[in-house]
Amino acid sequence: MNINNAGARPPGAPKTRDKMDGSAIRCHVLLLALLLASCAAPDTRHQIVVSTREQKLALIDRRNVLAIYPVSTSKFGLGDWRGSRFTPLGKLQVAQKIGDNAPPGTVFKDRRRTGEIVAPDSPGRDPIVTRILWLRGLEAQNANAFTRDIYIHGTPEERLIGTAASYGCIRMRSSDIIQLYDIVGTGVAVTIVNAPLAAAVPSLVSAHSMADTNPAPFVMR
Repeated sequence: MNINNAGARPPGAPKTRDKMDGSAIRCHVLLLALLLASCAAPDTRHQIVVSTREQKLALIDRRNVLAIYPVSTSKFGLGDWRGSRFTPLGKLQVAQKIGDNAPPGTVFKDRRRTGEIVAPDSPGRDPIVTRILWLRGLEAQNANAFTRDIYIHGTPEERLIGTAASYGCIRMRSSDIIQLYDIVGTGVAVTIVNAPLAAAVPSLVSAHSMADTNPAPFVMR
């Protein structure tokens, strides 16, 4: 035996890899990016306030009112009992955003796109469309909101916006929910009150003092 060749690779033996190949490195980088994305900081810059009494939603950037949208909350009333069709009150947050880049009118069933697109006010049609902001309750009075699938979402029944017509969710016109969806991030605070917006949003007295970087037109319908 030649001691100078001790430990040498025998002829025909497969080569060992001292370093990961490029595909493995790319895989690890992708997994790291996905992990970082899932740990993104919650949106603490914005706030959403919904008035069931006025059927309006205010979008706030810090203390500036960016927009006020007409909405539609439950026609059955207010509350959060399991199996009910009520709109919950109190402090919640956006737990998930669903529908990135979906065309207006895209139909969702169980939060998945069906491939169908429904035009506004299509006769006999009332699916969830366009975008979904899935809400999670933060208080005992709205603890069931997430499992009850309470959303802020688009509706084809745009003629009913401004009236209490939903089955518990907060409905918006497709153009409005797209705008709202594009501005807010997950974790954004949502407060639902059975009171006028002005009672819950003090800055409404100076509502036309908009944020300098306002990404949305001031909407009041």
